[in-house]
Amino acid sequence: MTLKKALVATAILAVGGLVGQVAAADEDPIRIGVLVTQEGTFANAGSDGLRGFELALREAGMEAGGRSIEWVLGPTNGTPDSALRAARQLVDSDDVDLIIGPLSGSEGIAMRDYAHTVPEITIINGVSSAMETTFVDPAENFFRFNIQGAQAGYGLGSYVVNERGWTRVATVAADYSFGYTNFLGFAADFCAAGGEIVERFWVPLGSSDFGAVIAALPYDVDAIYLGIGGTDAINFLNQYEQAGAETNLIGSSIIADQSVLTARGTARDALIGTPAAGWQAADSDLPEWQAFVAAYQAGWPEDERFPSPSLYATLYYNATVAALTALDEVGGDLSDGHTEFRAALSALEMDSPIGHISLDENRQAVGSVFISEVVENAEGTGLTTQLVSRTDGVNATFGLPTDQFMSMVGLPSRDTPDCDALRDAAN
Repeated sequence: MTLKKALVATAILAVGGLVGQVAAADEDPIRIGVLVTQEGTFANAGSDGLRGFELALREAGMEAGGRSIEWVLGPTNGTPDSALRAARQLVDSDDVDLIIGPLSGSEGIAMRDYAHTVPEITIINGVSSAMETTFVDPAENFFRFNIQGAQAGYGLGSYVVNERGWTRVATVAADYSFGYTNFLGFAADFCAAGGEIVERFWVPLGSSDFGAVIAALPYDVDAIYLGIGGTDAINFLNQYEQAGAETNLIGSSIIADQSVLTARGTARDALIGTPAAGWQAADSDLPEWQAFVAAYQAGWPEDERFPSPSLYATLYYNATVAALTALDEVGGDLSDGHTEFRAALSALEMDSPIGHISLDENRQAVGSVFISEVVENAEGTGLTTQLVSRTDGVNATFGLPTDQFMSMVGLPSRDTPDCDALRDAAN
C-alpha cells in the first residue's frame, strides 16, 4: 500500500478511552492499539509519530482486509514500565488485536519480552530501535519494519574520516539501550576507518544539566559525537552555546531531525554543518517520500505539525502501512493465532517513503541509511538537512556473518565496540 487514498477520514477521540472509531463493517472491526510516547523527553516526537499512524489510517479509509478499523491510544512516558502498563491495558482491557509501537529503545526490549507472554497478539514496532529487540531472543510475534539504531548510524564514521578528515573524537551519548545501539553503528565504522575515540561520556536519558560534561570535554579532538535527542539535545545545545564551545559536532540519528531542528532559540544553530546518518533525508528525491511529505503537510495545519515529517512520523507511518497491507493480503483474517497475517508480514516488501524495506529471519528490517548535513533552509528561517549519500540494503550486522559480527563488534554497551581492536584489525 502506498499513498493511494485521499485523506478522507479522521479518528474520533473518545474522552475516556481515546478510541478511534468508524462505522461498523460486515465483520467485527479490527482493533489496533498504538503505543506511543506522550510525556517526557520524546513527547513531541511521540505526537508526530501519532500523526504518521493516523495518516496511514486515513489513506486506507479506516479499513483493511474488508474490515473497519478501531484504534486505541496507549500513551507512555518513554520508560519500559510505562510501556508495559500501557500494553497490558490495551490487551487486557481494551481488547486490541494488534499493537503498533513503541517509540523508545528500552521500551522496545520490554515489549519484546512482553510479546513472548501474549502469543495471540501481534506487535509491530513503531520507532524503537535498540538492537537487542530483534537480535537477542526475538519473539515470533514481534515485527520491526524500521532499521535499528546500529544500522541507522552505520556509514557515518567512515564519512567523517574520509570526507571531513576528523580522526579524533569524543562522544556524548544517552546512557540507555538506543544510545548504545546508535553509537555502536557510528563507532564500529569510525574505528574501522582509522578513527580514535579519545573519551566516552554517557548521560542519563532525561538530563537537564550538561554543565559538568561540557566542562570535561577534551579540547584536542576534531569533533564531538552527540548521541542524544528530543529535549535532551535541545538542553545540551543551549548549554553548549552558553559555554562558548565551538568544536565540530557529529550528529546521532535522532539529533538531525525535525523534533530538534525546529526547536525555538538560536542554540540549534550550533548544528549547522553537522553530519548525521539516519532513517531519512528531508530532501530525498524518492517519489514515495515526496508524496508522503505532501500528504503529511496537507493533513494538519502548519502550526500543528513540523515543516516536514520527523523520523517518528515516518516510522509509525511505515509500521501502520505494513500492518494494513498484510491485512489486505489476508482479507482481514486474524484467525488461528494470526498465522496467515504473520506470514504475510514476514514476506512483505515495501517501497516506502524511505526506500525499499524487507525483513530478515528475525523479522528485522533491512533498509536504507541516509547521510545528511544540517543546513539552513532555503528561506533562511530555520534548519533542515541536505542529503549527502544513501546506502541501500543495510542489514543488522553490517553485512558480516553473525559470528564475525559478534567477535569483531559485539552487542551494544558502554564499552563496545573496542575501537583499538577494530582499528588494528582494519590496518
